[in-house]
Amino acid sequence: MAVDPEDLPSPDAPEAAAVPPTGWRAHAVQRVQIGLIGLAAMVLLVGLANIIISNARQNQAQVVPEAAPTVAPQRTAAAVSDPLADVGVLPDLPEVPVLPTDGADGAADGPDTGDVPLPSQR
Repeated sequence: MAVDPEDLPSPDAPEAAAVPPTGWRAHAVQRVQIGLIGLAAMVLLVGLANIIISNARQNQAQVVPEAAPTVAPQRTAAAVSDPLADVGVLPDLPEVPVLPTDGADGAADGPDTGDVPLPSQR
């Protein structure tokens, strides 16, 4: 494509040099708007983070710390008790079960039910 020398702007015409190419100003305004919107968004995000952090610090200051136990836990093993035997509903059972002994004739003292004999049957 050939360029006609008459279409080129002359160095004597100052008004031709002052006019920017078409659309350049619109793009510049759009870039400035996008930059300002981005800057405003960052300021809002930093402000929101500051509000959240200050609320968290206030809430943490109002929380009661966990109380330490006033009495040290006892490490001794307590004797195991049977509440029913203490009340008298069940008799006290020996630590080791007592098995029925064989008599002279080889028969057991009582019926062989597999139960532990009561203290009165000993």
